[in-house]
Amino acid sequence: MKRRPFLQKLSLISSAVMAIPLDSLSKTIQEEPKKLRFIIASDGHFGQPKTDFTGTHKKLMESINSEEQVDFVIFNGDLIHDDPAFMPQVKLYYDSLKSPYYVTRGNHDRLASGEWENIWGYPENHSFQVKDGSGVVLLNCSNEAGEYLCGDVGYLKSELEKFKELSHVFVFIHISQNDWTRNAVKCDDFLDTISHYPKVKAVFHGHDHDVDGIMINQGKPYLWDGHFGGSWGNPFHTYRVVEILEDGKTITYLKTVDTGMVLNGHTL
Repeated sequence: MKRRPFLQKLSLISSAVMAIPLDSLSKTIQEEPKKLRFIIASDGHFGQPKTDFTGTHKKLMESINSEEQVDFVIFNGDLIHDDPAFMPQVKLYYDSLKSPYYVTRGNHDRLASGEWENIWGYPENHSFQVKDGSGVVLLNCSNEAGEYLCGDVGYLKSELEKFKELSHVFVFIHISQNDWTRNAVKCDDFLDTISHYPKVKAVFHGHDHDVDGIMINQGKPYLWDGHFGGSWGNPFHTYRVVEILEDGKTITYLKTVDTGMVLNGHTL
């Protein structure tokens, strides 16, 4: 699939700013001890007609379960494809993971708020701390109608204030909050809020199946991880790994689901 010009520019920006050479990245992955290691996968679209959604989910779960030291997994939106009846079914696949996992709502996850919380056990906006003292913020950006929405900045600020003494904070929201992709929304308050919190190391998006790179806004990295399901996008399925090393350095890299090949890496 030929990418559009802005995606080619995105790759150039990411390479110029903080790319890690693959030989150096491979050595770091194999040899450096990790304080924290987590995986992000987006856009499984369980239930989409004319796609092998059961096969792609089974393969991803197998790939994640074959990884060493996975402290948790984030499924960053579009867990299903429109029909709420599929949500309990996709949960069964996630439950096969050896690691804890968390989810965010995407525009195709068309459940009522109460039903969402009943299935997942927490509301659409949610936060938690993990074992090394890092903070995680999960944000909603859609609704039962599938509209594209800005994240709840009030909630975001309250959680970032709560986590401001932590060494690392990671934010997850399915839809890009800046119009640098064709399927985004423009949310300047969101971007400005992120920029004011030094401990936010990165913001992670899904939604754009043909985007797997990085963009910078006000010094903060925003990353995508392609897709592992659905009927469009990159011709390969991918997921993203994030690692905090013992010295506090944070790296991220993109892997293919089928072969585990590392495609690119960056420092955060």
